[in-house]
Amino acid sequence: MRLLIIGVANSQINSATAMAEKRGAKVSYASDIETALTSLRSGKSAELIMADVSLDIKKLIDSLVAERIIVPVVGFGLNAKSEDAVRAIKSGAREYIPLPPDEEMIAAVLEAISDENNPLIYKSPQMEKVVQLSAQIAPSEANVLITGESGTGKEMIARYIHNKSKRADNNFISVNCAAIPENLLESEMFGHEKGAFTGAIARRIGKFEEAEGGTLMLDEISEMDTKLQAKLLRAVQEREIDRVGGNKPVKLNIRIIATSNRDLQEEVKNGRFREDLLFRLNIINIHLPPLRERKPDIEFFAKHFIRKYSIANGLPDKALTKPALAILENHAWPGNVRELENTMHRAVLLATSGEIGEEAVMLPGTLKEVKPTSDGNTGLVGRTMESVERELILNTLDHCLGNRTHAANILGISIRTLRNKLKEYGGDKTAA
Repeated sequence: MRLLIIGVANSQINSATAMAEKRGAKVSYASDIETALTSLRSGKSAELIMADVSLDIKKLIDSLVAERIIVPVVGFGLNAKSEDAVRAIKSGAREYIPLPPDEEMIAAVLEAISDENNPLIYKSPQMEKVVQLSAQIAPSEANVLITGESGTGKEMIARYIHNKSKRADNNFISVNCAAIPENLLESEMFGHEKGAFTGAIARRIGKFEEAEGGTLMLDEISEMDTKLQAKLLRAVQEREIDRVGGNKPVKLNIRIIATSNRDLQEEVKNGRFREDLLFRLNIINIHLPPLRERKPDIEFFAKHFIRKYSIANGLPDKALTKPALAILENHAWPGNVRELENTMHRAVLLATSGEIGEEAVMLPGTLKEVKPTSDGNTGLVGRTMESVERELILNTLDHCLGNRTHAANILGISIRTLRNKLKEYGGDKTAA
């Protein structure tokens, strides 16, 4: 996690920095907004910005949007008025962190923004082979194509390869080709020169140049438009790029790892993916099997997530009953490990005894209402999943004093999902 802090250094910011670095963040500083923007344009990228709410947060976010710099912003303040926090949120800040900093809140924000520190854990022989192959090819310079369904852990394997490579001391840069609008992706990847298009007020270094000396991961590359694939082919083949509006090629020293949840051979047959680009990317293919084919990993992950979220919520560790495990092992897991993690997080919060039984394991389409517990507790009997979910979300939000990032982290859902749920319930609560 690359964190940029904007504000005048003081003891409280130093304390927040120490907490972030303890969680694995690499921290850089800028005293004001213009200095920060200059740094970002030059290729010193960030995955998260923390900005003092005494600064003009709206100006910062408007500038990022205008210059197509995609990075989330979190506001912070020492003895700041509640109006400052609300103004920062309304200006587009993802969250507000009061100073002196709270370590749990810092951790929640970092975890919500990036999964970089998640451990690579597994137990199945299928994943053992995947990890062995990844370690074997990591020291090479060959391009790698990682395939598998969404939620199987493709980015974690990509980071593992980077961390085991000769480039480990340099940047690992990720571009989500599915998340960035088509008209912005070219500038995001290759950068642009000043005046290249309306709003290009300064030269901007793209992700390819940010990854210089390190690894560039092109996530879900099958979602890239075929026209842009032609420009990508040249970058992969020649190891050089042209900035948008530029007239001089830029040489590169990077390794490329691409991921896809689709069959790229089928995409080639259907005319949606260039065959020559596939040949260049698919020097080595690592395929991650879906969770339903890795039965030993289901129990292993389930118990790992139970421990993780018991600690996160200040609850005692709970045992997983055999009937509950049977439900998990028989589920198809279309969302793979990500879906299992969310399921076990909910189970930790819903369990009413010292163990996690069938009644706490809520899977989409399998339970219409919460079953009574073995100890006779009937408080949830007859309730629909929707009503239980609503109460759980609102109570968790209240517990977090309206902090959406912290609440979403506890609930195991994205901030966007939380916002949509709150709109359904009739009001979008925000942190103040």
